[in-house]
Amino acid sequence: METSERGTEPADNAGGADRYAGTPSAEDCLGPGGPACTGRGRVGVPLRATLALGVLTVVVGSTALALGSPSRDPFLAAGDTATGAYLATRADGDRAAAAVLAGPYRERPGPPVTARYGGGRAAPLTASHPLLAAPAAASPAIGALFSPDDDGAPVHHCTASVVHAPGGDLVVTAAHCVHDDGFRTRLVFAPGLHDGIAPYGLWVPTRIHVDPRWISSRDPDHDVAFLRVRRAGQAGGRIEDVTGAERIRFGAPAGRPALLTGYPEDQDAPVSCRHTVDAQSATQLRFVCAGFPNGTSGGPMLTDLDPATGTGSLIGVIGGLDEGGDDLVSYSSRFGEDVATLYRRATTEPDPRAAQPGVRAAASGVMPRAAPRS
Repeated sequence: METSERGTEPADNAGGADRYAGTPSAEDCLGPGGPACTGRGRVGVPLRATLALGVLTVVVGSTALALGSPSRDPFLAAGDTATGAYLATRADGDRAAAAVLAGPYRERPGPPVTARYGGGRAAPLTASHPLLAAPAAASPAIGALFSPDDDGAPVHHCTASVVHAPGGDLVVTAAHCVHDDGFRTRLVFAPGLHDGIAPYGLWVPTRIHVDPRWISSRDPDHDVAFLRVRRAGQAGGRIEDVTGAERIRFGAPAGRPALLTGYPEDQDAPVSCRHTVDAQSATQLRFVCAGFPNGTSGGPMLTDLDPATGTGSLIGVIGGLDEGGDDLVSYSSRFGEDVATLYRRATTEPDPRAAQPGVRAAASGVMPRAAPRS
């Protein structure tokens, strides 16, 4: 399946893109910095096969001619591999948001969210019949995660959701959606996305946290990422005050009914399914329901839904085994002590740039940029 690109002319942004500094940069779907390229959240040629094809050597007589070599993707950053953290730059986020608004997307205010997160009585969940993901109404706290491609086209390659945190600025998704041989430096979250409209604005990371074991070995038991975010084009803002949030739950037992939601890469509206979350293993959850295609990685598994707010308890995100599963089964890394530790680090770790403004570039962990590929 090819990566989805909207073919319509850009909608009227009412000058929205002008709020963001700079012009869109480029990413490549076939490289680790563009829209992800294998697995549930990734499409096309497997990444490692792509990299292996980066160098083509032809032997003419006894002379070996190297016809090409893989260039380092300019839209990846090393970050801090020891802690699994990356401090994002303002320019990268604002340029990526500008690329989204330069396409057929626009911001238009949606209905205000009056309750930030659930806490009332949970509504009973009955299994979907048939067990097939179906179109669903957009939820303010769930949205599409964009990573503009090499031409600046606003492609959403994964799903993410707002999770309650002390700072009110936390988003959760799958680790493979944000780190693929490096941290993606151009990510944009559009909560509540529908019909080409971002009703609650565009949000970009200020920092990203993954487990170091994901970086070192792509361990499927650690396919979870937390992003601290800000409103694009602005200094701050608390996304939780705008969209509400899911409550995160650690150590939830398997066998509970849940709602699974995700944004297919070729749709600007979510699909969802209700079924039981089973234990695949001590470290993985399994959700049997067809119809969660590429783009749904990072989508939330929610139990204990509050009918007053539409939010619930987050117990997993599409990822884990096979980076999310296949057309019939979705997986998630279990939210145990390791994910709880990652959450605590994401919500409490101070920003070293605040204490050391003179070393901003070094603290960010951004690798030197290579020249754009032709």
